[in-house]
Amino acid sequence: MKIANDNNNQQEEYKAFLKNIREERDDTSNFAKLLFTIVLAVLCAVIVCVTVVENNFFLNKLDNEQAEDAGHFFSKKQGKGFEVPFSPKRQNILLLGVDSNGTGSSNIWDGTRSDTIIIVNIDPKTHSINAISIPRDSKVYLPDNHGIQKINSAHALGGIDLVKKTLKETFGIKIDRYIIVHDEAVEKVVDALGGIPIYVEKPMRYHDYAGKLHIDLQKGNTVLNGRQAVGYLRYRKDGLGDIGRTQRQQWFMRSLFEKLHSPQVITKIPEVLNVLNTYIKTDMSFYELSQYAAFARSVDENKIEIATLPGAPNQKGYISYWILDPKKTQDVINRMIYRDKPSLDGTKFKAGIMYSPKKEEEAVAMKEKLNELGFEVNMLKITHLSHTRFVANKNAVSVDFFNWLQKKMPELNNMQFVFDPTETFSVGSDFTVVLAEG
Repeated sequence: MKIANDNNNQQEEYKAFLKNIREERDDTSNFAKLLFTIVLAVLCAVIVCVTVVENNFFLNKLDNEQAEDAGHFFSKKQGKGFEVPFSPKRQNILLLGVDSNGTGSSNIWDGTRSDTIIIVNIDPKTHSINAISIPRDSKVYLPDNHGIQKINSAHALGGIDLVKKTLKETFGIKIDRYIIVHDEAVEKVVDALGGIPIYVEKPMRYHDYAGKLHIDLQKGNTVLNGRQAVGYLRYRKDGLGDIGRTQRQQWFMRSLFEKLHSPQVITKIPEVLNVLNTYIKTDMSFYELSQYAAFARSVDENKIEIATLPGAPNQKGYISYWILDPKKTQDVINRMIYRDKPSLDGTKFKAGIMYSPKKEEEAVAMKEKLNELGFEVNMLKITHLSHTRFVANKNAVSVDFFNWLQKKMPELNNMQFVFDPTETFSVGSDFTVVLAEG
């Protein structure tokens, strides 16, 4: 009888949670979901920059020449910057990671393609950040008579202006600020930081002698040096192509984010500044970046939401495209950029668990807890899974719900929250907990 009463109490608490969320949605228009995760090489240097600026007490110890150089770099944009970066207005920050042009040109930016495209939406009123990754092979129409191309060609054909125009005309997303990171910055910044610890989910071997890309990584926990980090971020030969690479960028960024919280980073700042001065372009002032820095570093890692624009791979001759799903892409944009609140009708979500063989005992224990909370649970054992995470398959599964569930199940703490309407990890469920070895 006691068990039955406990279950009834849990279900009553869940109903109360739904009621509170509805009231909050009615009282606060467009109340944003929580997040912070910006993936990949692009953010490698960007987040380091954030750390550098936030720890400005250390900048005071740099010699005057270094400080002057740093100020010059971050003041590339002429004219007055806005004085209050975090006004009530939401902002879209574009992060681009571009490849090498391979020409030996004195301008390292000319003709470079954007291998990484991330839009970070910041809502100062709710102190929240959402991030969307756009697969580089996405098939789109480029403005100014450039025709149908992969979206990563926009920067090569028309620079940052064409990229911003493409995002505006294709997705209706206006870009407020941008940061561009050259791919050579990744190797140099990682080495400057002394390496990044990460779990490599599978053996990765690939050699491209023409492109000078050599990847040879073993499965397991390791500390990646700069060259290895580049290989890990660029690896695509796992059957998932650009999507698999995008996921690895997200795991890498989480590890980088954790590394940047360590006190040892402070001593690395002078070397990192030298790298950033050469390999990053931005229209932000030093002051603006300092404000974004403090904001980004204060975000709770448990309140992070990311998404990748959904679609499917398609081969046309020798060219492979990522064909975006129009409806699901719009759902992602509405949720992540326009901050549409999920509709909660009181229906109990179906839960799913995907787990590696070594995680079976943990998966069974988790199923029992979810059952006690009143959830129907489907389970699926899979030999090869990448990183542990919490996946929202339905739009109604919000970060608010995830945070509520974490209070009931602390073992969900520190899991990365991913919104994936493609239901790749659904197991016939509304949300799925992926329990992997890494």
